[in-house]
Amino acid sequence: MIPNIAVILTDAERKILWVNDDFTQITGYTLTEVIGKKPSLLQGPGTEREAITRIRRNLEHEVAFREEITNYRKDGEAYLCKLVIHPVFNRNQQLTNFIAFEVDGDLVNELEDIPLLQLQEKYGSSSLKGVEEVKLFFRAKMLMEKEKLFLDPDLSLKDVADRLHTNTKYLSQVVNHHAGHNFQHFLNTYRVKEVKAKITADVFRNLTLFGIALQCGFKNKSTFYKVFKEIAGLTPKEYIKTAS
Repeated sequence: MIPNIAVILTDAERKILWVNDDFTQITGYTLTEVIGKKPSLLQGPGTEREAITRIRRNLEHEVAFREEITNYRKDGEAYLCKLVIHPVFNRNQQLTNFIAFEVDGDLVNELEDIPLLQLQEKYGSSSLKGVEEVKLFFRAKMLMEKEKLFLDPDLSLKDVADRLHTNTKYLSQVVNHHAGHNFQHFLNTYRVKEVKAKITADVFRNLTLFGIALQCGFKNKSTFYKVFKEIAGLTPKEYIKTAS
């Protein structure tokens, strides 16, 4: 399962300039509600003082770091936030922004499986290239989740690049960098997720497994079974047994 990954872009003074849709999903706050404010608005009575001190120190030192802290959603519910923050510099090595990637730590165990939360990723490049990459990746992710482009079995890298007003080489690079896989695997992850939702739903009981796969963007039977096991770790039939 692909976790929600909140992205927060701030200026050098740590005031929020932009957040993605996953931020809203996790926290309940929209971009319009948080723009111009500091991420500390997510802190509350149970937020660890030691974590706040460590975060402040690392921000002042302008270094990339990982941290865990108790944050609060808009409705007041506390959750464990696991995050990575990177400073972003211009060509003159002057600090211009911070970019943070955050997940709900109560829902995610294996942070190593999330490329965005690895400190070796480089976002401090000149001209905010790293920030623009992140925005493009999440625009591609939103196209998949909101418009379900992956349901088209003939969807190509160029189709998506055209929708995002970019070129195929750059989009391929961005997907590899941020999803940790190539473009085809990126699409298939969504297709497998869609198959999982349908093969356990009563409304689709009259269809064969491959019949459902066809509705989810697959067009080759052997490829479907191979990809499903590769991504889900189980065959479709094994998945049905575990889900029932």
